[in-house]
Amino acid sequence: MASHGGLRLYLEAFAGSTYGRIAIATLVAISAWIGLTLAGYDTWWADAPVVVMSAVVAIPLARDVVVGLMSRRVGADVLGLIAIVTAAIMHEWLVAGVIALMVSGGRALEDAASARASAVLAALARRSPTLAHRRADDGTLADVDVGVVQIGDSLVVLPHEICPVDGTVIEGRGSMDESYLTGEPYVIPKTPGSPVLSGAINGVEALVVRAERMSKDSRYAQIVAVLTKAEAEQPPMRRLADRLGVIYTGIALVLAIGGWIVSGDPNRFLAVIVIATPCPLLIGVPIAIIGAIALAARYGIIIKDPSMLERISTARTMIFDKTGTLTYGRPALSAIVLGDGMTEPRLLELTASAEQYSRHPLAFAVTQAAEGMPMLKVERMAELPGHGLEARVDGHDVRVTGRKILADSRPDVAAVLPPEVGGLECVVLVDDAYAGTMLFRDEPRAGAREFIAHLEDRHLVTRTMLLSGDRQSEVEYLADRVGLTVALSSVSPERKLEIVRQETALAPTVFLGDGINDAPAMTAATVGVAFGKNNDVTAEAADAVVLDSSLERLDELMHIGRRMRRIALQTAIGGITLSAIGMLLAMVGLLPPVAGAIAQEVIDVLAILNSTRVAMARRPMTDFR
Repeated sequence: MASHGGLRLYLEAFAGSTYGRIAIATLVAISAWIGLTLAGYDTWWADAPVVVMSAVVAIPLARDVVVGLMSRRVGADVLGLIAIVTAAIMHEWLVAGVIALMVSGGRALEDAASARASAVLAALARRSPTLAHRRADDGTLADVDVGVVQIGDSLVVLPHEICPVDGTVIEGRGSMDESYLTGEPYVIPKTPGSPVLSGAINGVEALVVRAERMSKDSRYAQIVAVLTKAEAEQPPMRRLADRLGVIYTGIALVLAIGGWIVSGDPNRFLAVIVIATPCPLLIGVPIAIIGAIALAARYGIIIKDPSMLERISTARTMIFDKTGTLTYGRPALSAIVLGDGMTEPRLLELTASAEQYSRHPLAFAVTQAAEGMPMLKVERMAELPGHGLEARVDGHDVRVTGRKILADSRPDVAAVLPPEVGGLECVVLVDDAYAGTMLFRDEPRAGAREFIAHLEDRHLVTRTMLLSGDRQSEVEYLADRVGLTVALSSVSPERKLEIVRQETALAPTVFLGDGINDAPAMTAATVGVAFGKNNDVTAEAADAVVLDSSLERLDELMHIGRRMRRIALQTAIGGITLSAIGMLLAMVGLLPPVAGAIAQEVIDVLAILNSTRVAMARRPMTDFR
């Protein structure tokens, strides 16, 4: 399903671009020419469709070539233009049409990728809050445009809504998911006095919030502004075909002109140009890219920008956001500190039996840790704001609360608590006596340490970094667990963008993230990869999306990029080498134009066959355990 969906989206983008439609029309014209010629209608009107489509491609191509030459940029398009014109002079309309097809097809691939920037901002606009429920002094609600909200306004945030502005809770108790904005992996409890951020997703309880900032100054608006600036400043990438085409075009022209001058026969020039038609560049590289896109889709990876397949294999620095990438993005019970006379299984079954009825963010972590244990009889359960959970479980009074609450209500118990460490915690009292402290962390993904360790040997990645909006203790804990040497905490989206830009200036980078706060950094990295498609903004900002949030899939993406680059280079360099031999033969008069055209078609077929190997990988590519 993922492979068909990824390829379908890519083909839709291809066909929706101007050059994509030109390529399709050119293909139809070539098919008509072949059909009419085989039927014996070798007349001017049989040539007309191919002539028209060749002109449609050649005219804007000529304009771009002139602009490029004025800017001192020379690529494969120069030789493509010369080849179309030369084929037209020779009345080789099939050759002209095929070259026009390859030029327009290659440009359509680029057009599909270049639409990414506008898609990112469109996704941000779709998710951006537009309405706020403003509460008047008499308690009535009015829906107003978020742009007219003033500092001090009382706003009601309904269950599961996006918070419209930055503010402070003044009524209600609940929770909000701020992970997309802050990098904190947890759903954060909200009580009167708690700060809230624009763009955070409210939980199941309605909250009344006092606006502390106007919409244009909110956290979400800042991220939009940073992303807009990052997109505007992103440098253009030169195609692999262009880089090779600079050398190839120069050699072809020198040989063609040299053959003409030495022999005095202009047919030598035509023969060299025909055999020099850069189809291994114009055909082979795009086919290799399409094959890599299809292969990636089979593994549940959507390629948003095809050029990233070339760039990812050159990366020497890999930068990770913490939440949801190297970790699972949710709290898990990591340790239990026991009180006197309590055992770990007993504490866990008592606590989990009570927590199974709770909606607190840590309740699921407790019940998940107790999976497989029989749940005990619960006679009553209550969650009191500012007090914690209280229940009667299996004949015992169980209270689950926090360290700060106990410091006020039970200073005698607070005095015997273990030292505070990183992560989250809850304190459990059984029959009014201290029973234990449960510690929670956002645990590393399985295989994260092995993945980091294999990057240098298998992918030549020499530097790994962790950037997170989370607290220092959490970041250091994860860095130590997975083997990262550079780990920075409390990093804002603006600072994250700045760091990624600095690192990218030193070496090609891959940035891996999953939240809105990661989107600006993704656009600044050499390659941006999103984990999961839970957030359409991040998915649009990324060059590739790993749908099932797996490090194995990320490793496969890196291998696919390297495979594509290797086979594309084989196709391009191998095709150029064969064409160069043909050019030498044509230059000395041993290969006439017609034979050169046939030889070039053979080279094209070989280039296509070799490029199709990209999509034929059958074995799993991941190589870390």
